[in-house]
Amino acid sequence: MRSFYHYMMTYRGKKQADDYSRLADWIFYDHDFPKHSRDYDEISSYLEWNSPFPNALSIFDKLWDNYSTKRID
Repeated sequence: MRSFYHYMMTYRGKKQADDYSRLADWIFYDHDFPKHSRDYDEISSYLEWNSPFPNALSIFDKLWDNYSTKRID
């Protein structure tokens, strides 16, 4: 099963950045992000303390919903 980090890498590098790609790019460059985690609470807590932009947590919640419905356990 892919980690949330690996899922987010599919959103990286857009020529016209949106909030999804901004969060993905930030996650990529943040060396302390829990890259191997598949745990909502761990990632959400990390983002609460290290939010890269004001609406990052709401973007994360939308992406997490998509991630959790697509992943195969």
